[in-house]
Amino acid sequence: MHIDDAAAATAIGVERDAPGMYNIVDDEPAPVREWLPALAAILGAKPPRHVPKWLARIAAGEDLVMLMTEARPGSNVKAKRHLG
Repeated sequence: MHIDDAAAATAIGVERDAPGMYNIVDDEPAPVREWLPALAAILGAKPPRHVPKWLARIAAGEDLVMLMTEARPGSNVKAKRHLG
């Protein structure tokens, strides 16, 4: 998400006096395979290794595999409905 988008959403919320909490997130969040290598580079860490899902399930469990490959962190439905 671009910082200008977050700032614009905040300004709209203040202008419309829309109390409450809103998730300001992308409609289609980037998958972990895209953002994790970028985060590692920013932190000066080694790039993450690709591990097949079947092996990751054995090593880390189904829940973590699902979190890293399928889960979406937030929904912007409420923000779109109340803030436009």
